[in-house]
Amino acid sequence: MPAGALAMRAGTVVLVLALAAVPFVLKGSWTYALGVTFANSIAVLSVSVLVRYGGEVSIGHGFFAAVGAYSVAILEQRLGVSVVLSLPVGVALGVLLGIAFAFPSRNISGIYLAVSTMALALALPELINNASDFTGGYQGLYVAKPVIPGADMGLQRYYVPLVALVAVAYALSQLRRSRQGMAMLLARTHPAAADAFGTRRVWARIAVMGVSCGIAALAGSVLAFASSTVSPSGYTLWTSIFLLVGSVVSVYGLTLPRALIGGAFLTIVPQLLSASGAWIPVMYGVALLAVILAAHFAPRLGALVRRRPGGV
Repeated sequence: MPAGALAMRAGTVVLVLALAAVPFVLKGSWTYALGVTFANSIAVLSVSVLVRYGGEVSIGHGFFAAVGAYSVAILEQRLGVSVVLSLPVGVALGVLLGIAFAFPSRNISGIYLAVSTMALALALPELINNASDFTGGYQGLYVAKPVIPGADMGLQRYYVPLVALVAVAYALSQLRRSRQGMAMLLARTHPAAADAFGTRRVWARIAVMGVSCGIAALAGSVLAFASSTVSPSGYTLWTSIFLLVGSVVSVYGLTLPRALIGGAFLTIVPQLLSASGAWIPVMYGVALLAVILAAHFAPRLGALVRRRPGGV
């Protein structure tokens, strides 16, 4: 294994261990915010998967996150089951709805597909409010059933999202090395070559959408548990736009550290800027611009340092 890859793996392990120890150091609002950050990081990964493997952009992934979130909340309210049992249901629904959306739109791409996904995000709040008998309407639903009865609920709302994030990041690393992952990448970059090997680009795009939407539904399920509530105000068009922003900030990375950067930008940064008052949108925009510019110029600066005499 190359030294760089080994160092990256070691760094990821250290990061996970450090995050696992955080509740012993920080309490209260910070552990809550980090739990939500982990859930948002999974949602960022779902958008990045679509970009990396499908070459497409979604402005509607908030819809699939809501599918997972409301699956958890409704199943708890109706059947009294915990997130352990309802989460797979939400993920399965996300995959099925993603495929159902991708099949009729399989021949459109680019801005046309992005606008199509935006239609889902625009329709979502009205769909939720019109199904108020199940969704709770404007008031939403609460998610309060613990995964481990008797254990501290605050810790569960922290560790469940963290475990889910680590699991998704590991699964994506394995997908990248698998035949299926290579086939999806080949279908995106070299459609003719993929056809020659028996992988049609259309079906690869449908598969990517199914995987991406399943991850988004998982993120919504975990977010419902981490935040303890779901409501229409949490799944508007802006939700989908911010998920795309988080993916851009993470430079569409599929690794755990990159996902955390995107999730933190959606959760921690607004919290840190909360004292700015009316300047919050301006400061947030400046922070977004700074991160994007840093991500753009960092590789060039690194190359310049390596070319300097005595550079590493």
